[in-house]
Amino acid sequence: MRDGVNATRLRLPQSGPWTTVHEYVLETFGHIDHGGITARFEAGDVVDGDGAPLDTSTPLGACTALWYYRSVAGERPLPVTEEVLHEDEHLLVVDKPHFLPTTPAGRYVQESLLVRLRRRLELPDLVPAHRLDRGTAGLVLLSKRPETRGAYQTLFEDRAVSKSYECVSALPCGPDAPDDESLAARFPLQVRSRITKIKGQVTSERESYAVADSGRRPQDRRRPRRGKRRTAPVPGANASSRVELLDIGTSAAGRRTGRFRLTPHTGKTHQLRVHMAMLGLGILHDRFYPELLDDAEDDFDAPLQLLAQSLQFEDPLTGEPRRFTSSRSLAEAPAAPSTAVLTAASADEDPA
Repeated sequence: MRDGVNATRLRLPQSGPWTTVHEYVLETFGHIDHGGITARFEAGDVVDGDGAPLDTSTPLGACTALWYYRSVAGERPLPVTEEVLHEDEHLLVVDKPHFLPTTPAGRYVQESLLVRLRRRLELPDLVPAHRLDRGTAGLVLLSKRPETRGAYQTLFEDRAVSKSYECVSALPCGPDAPDDESLAARFPLQVRSRITKIKGQVTSERESYAVADSGRRPQDRRRPRRGKRRTAPVPGANASSRVELLDIGTSAAGRRTGRFRLTPHTGKTHQLRVHMAMLGLGILHDRFYPELLDDAEDDFDAPLQLLAQSLQFEDPLTGEPRRFTSSRSLAEAPAAPSTAVLTAASADEDPA
């Protein structure tokens, strides 16, 4: 590990139109850091599996993989700060701010939650048990010890962790907009859909499916036994979320907004953001849904209004119940809630 970052392994083709390993890496990743890649080769910071440095003349086919340390030239500090909520022998629970990625990715390496914590707390073995999108704030659970890491990661794989989120959405305005009571009467409800994510594409996509499969509840399906993977696609919805309306009112910015509690029953990429957009209640400041906007510089005054608010599970080592709650709040939440009566309903509402 170097400066909180593990070495990254890159598999290499054994043949192709490239004469050298350097040429292949430049063509594949040069758009990210062209000069920096060459500098790493020249400094001996790119090595093979035995630790022998590779230089710019190493021929393609000389090794099957290379190792290097991810870095970004001129990486700018992010003006946000994480907060450690809990630490024990095995776990670290952190309240992540908006805009901070959980792990190194793209143009963020040192400015990631994991690398910041490894360096600040001197915990080289620290690894997240799950992840949050860069734009999402809230709770992240990290494992401190390699020998117990699998027990906590398995909780998330087996959906044995109860997760609750909050979000804020702008509500319809104008003469045709529903009044507070009419809007409140829609909730709570279950949203089910089929979501797919194509590698290299930033957004997830909704897929249609047969009406005959629409009653299937993805959270009730048995997961395959460990070590086995499904080879045939499961029909119907593969994503399910419960949506509850908590408040309606006017935000500090003067918008008519609603604050919602979101409980995901499955864990598809961007699931909650897709489901809120499906309801016509896209999360405030979401640049992906319902419409993908052009890439732009971060606006730290307009964070995505989505918060991972709580985590609850039975500790796999001690059997004791664990519950953690974020201390953060969403800036666009109603500052002056209306007097609309938000009627509680059972979790078995018909799906939207």
